Amino acid sequence: MRLLENFDAQSVAGDGTPIFVRRDGTGAPLLLLHGFPQTHLMWHRVAPQLASRFHVVCADLRGYGSSGKPVSTADHAPYSKRAMARDLVRVMSTFGFERFCVAGHDRGARVAYRMALDFPAQVERLAVFDIIPTSEAFARADARFVQDFWPWSLLAQSAPLPERLIAADPGAIIDNAFADWGSDPGSFPAALRTAYTDALRNPETIHSICEEYRAAATLDVSHDSADRAAGKLIECPVLVLWSKGGPLDTWYRDTGGPLAIWGDWAAQVTGRAIGGGHFFPEQNPDETVSELAAFLQASHTA
Repeated sequence: MRLLENFDAQSVAGDGTPIFVRRDGTGAPLLLLHGFPQTHLMWHRVAPQLASRFHVVCADLRGYGSSGKPVSTADHAPYSKRAMARDLVRVMSTFGFERFCVAGHDRGARVAYRMALDFPAQVERLAVFDIIPTSEAFARADARFVQDFWPWSLLAQSAPLPERLIAADPGAIIDNAFADWGSDPGSFPAALRTAYTDALRNPETIHSICEEYRAAATLDVSHDSADRAAGKLIECPVLVLWSKGGPLDTWYRDTGGPLAIWGDWAAQVTGRAIGGGHFFPEQNPDETVSELAAFLQASHTA
């Protein structure tokens, strides 16, 4: 089984490190960003459908998959969402796209909303899948968060503990991820599981991912907090989708749920819960495509 085989594959200069992408389609540009523990291949059921209406670019985040793994620093700055966002703005500019839409899942959604805050002139529309802002997640963390979102605390620990644990059994990470709430194991074919597991066998990848989680707990929270203190909002329309029955759907009901939380960060927010577990782009691709395409096409019919 070959995934996204009809998409052109290439490595493009990011902000000091190469970024691997696959792209196909015609129409308005759309950047798709993956989460942990995945690569750009998470869009293999979504991107081909969208490519009939959009020029779709699926990228590996720096540190993940086939993208570069730059040496980190003591403050983890090379793996902040700000650094990752700069990569992808440069990649899209290389393709001639100075303004584009972006959709991200999980960690990719965190890069996507940081991009919308830091580069408002470039981001036309933003879609975030199954997240709330990083600083909000930490501020609201409780025992449920620690148990269900264990990568946040484990991978942010100082090196080399989390690196050694992942390296000992990369397959266990993949198995745990795809056994989450609402997951259908059949949604993740053997070729996909193998690709994800093989990516986690690279020590540089493991370290880069851990650095990304360390940056989230430090720099990313600081960047979020600075924007909140300054009253800075995401200027473009925002689509928020989350897993029906999952943590975001149940944990935050007393504060109005994900839409209310995102309403403090952006002027125009719409969205809802959809079925399929945390990895709904892979488990429920048709509904994901329907919601995303309707949201994106609204910008061309308004």
